[in-house]
Amino acid sequence: MTTSAPRRRHLASSPFQADPEPVILQFEVDEMVSHDSYGMGRVVSVEAQAVTVDFRPQLIRIASPFARLAKL
Repeated sequence: MTTSAPRRRHLASSPFQADPEPVILQFEVDEMVSHDSYGMGRVVSVEAQAVTVDFRPQLIRIASPFARLAKL
């Protein structure tokens, strides 16, 4: 059984900034993207937690949160 660590409480009077919420990108089919390792490619399939990208000559399935993938 695994449990995630509880989120730290942020007081409004605190001089420190709260951790920002992570932004998860949304991709669409036929959208051009760039990956740090594979280069430029085109999204061919979108799933709930992953996208499949055609980087010619290979298809790569990339899971969310898409850390190394950027829209062009």
